[in-house]
Amino acid sequence: MTNVELARRVGISAPPCLRRVKRLESSGIIRGYRAMLDAPALGFPVVAFCLVGLHRQSEADIRAFSELTRTWPIVRRAWMMSGETDFLLHCVAKDLSSFQDFVISSITAAPNVDTVRTALTIRQVKDEGLVAI
Repeated sequence: MTNVELARRVGISAPPCLRRVKRLESSGIIRGYRAMLDAPALGFPVVAFCLVGLHRQSEADIRAFSELTRTWPIVRRAWMMSGETDFLLHCVAKDLSSFQDFVISSITAAPNVDTVRTALTIRQVKDEGLVAI
């Protein structure tokens, strides 16, 4: 949306609104902007999560697996976890076969991977921003 529209929605004039947005951007609170795309409409209807356990959890091992997740286009988001699972990967694929191939040829074949559990989604029931303001 335009700065004028944002200013109207929050009830201030455009110049101070723009200054506030710029301040939020420079402080890192606003890290960037993204388009919200309809994955199924673009040919990516399969959404799944992978719960990955590593053999070892040293800082170097964690860092190596973290870097590896950044090279996999099918992984859209990834979190390091506490508890039984070391990593949670949010994956989006064009079909079940390509997701299965990715799990077998990439995740399970990755160095230091001990376990991989997958969960296919049925339907998304909520899609909000990351933080409720």
